[in-house]
Amino acid sequence: MPAVILVNPQMGENIGAAARAMFNFGLEDLRLVNPRDGWPNDKAETMSSGALSQMPPVQVFDTLPDAISDLHYVLATTARPRDMIKPVLTPEEAVHEGTARKAKGQSIGLVFGGERSGLFNDDIACCHSIITIPTNPDFSSLNLGQSVLLVAYEWIKATQRDNPAATTKDQSIPASQKEIERFLTRLENELEKTRFFRAAEIKPITARNIRSIFTRADITDQEIRTLHGIVSALKGNKL
Repeated sequence: MPAVILVNPQMGENIGAAARAMFNFGLEDLRLVNPRDGWPNDKAETMSSGALSQMPPVQVFDTLPDAISDLHYVLATTARPRDMIKPVLTPEEAVHEGTARKAKGQSIGLVFGGERSGLFNDDIACCHSIITIPTNPDFSSLNLGQSVLLVAYEWIKATQRDNPAATTKDQSIPASQKEIERFLTRLENELEKTRFFRAAEIKPITARNIRSIFTRADITDQEIRTLHGIVSALKGNKL
């Protein structure tokens, strides 16, 4: 089952509602990034109607890259258009893709933003694809628990159908987010040394666009090793 990652959640009640929705449909891996009111949270426990006490312990992280470092394919849930080129999927399409990858041994993550402002561009840049829930264009506001419930429901529907065919044994799986992050950090450091970032004020945007390129590419573990080799060759040394 996929991990559900809540980024900057505010109210404990909303975390509890999300946990309840998850457990209703068999999802148990809940991760929090920088919860405003800290963790554990009594209001979340109450609102979950006992779900949190039956699920594995909630993991809490300081940043989204930390929370998804062990995952291979991550989807960001947002209702707003963004200025990044990412595949945009409905919940049904996203779950179809996710379950197919899960059958190949990949770890999947579903990312949801905070109640006030949703996900920021830097959050979405860490993800491979976007989930957009079709809603009334004149009133597209969904609360956190509703969003989690809709995607979790689509997931259990998909898993009750025939499982997708498994991958062949010799096929490479996508690199984990931890491996991608390690490469991107190395690449950014090398670009910094060569003065690639000519203007300090545009460095964050340029770095984010580079990150988006590599997350969108769905890079395999073998390809990450090749990219490390390319950087080493350009430097004239080995890893």
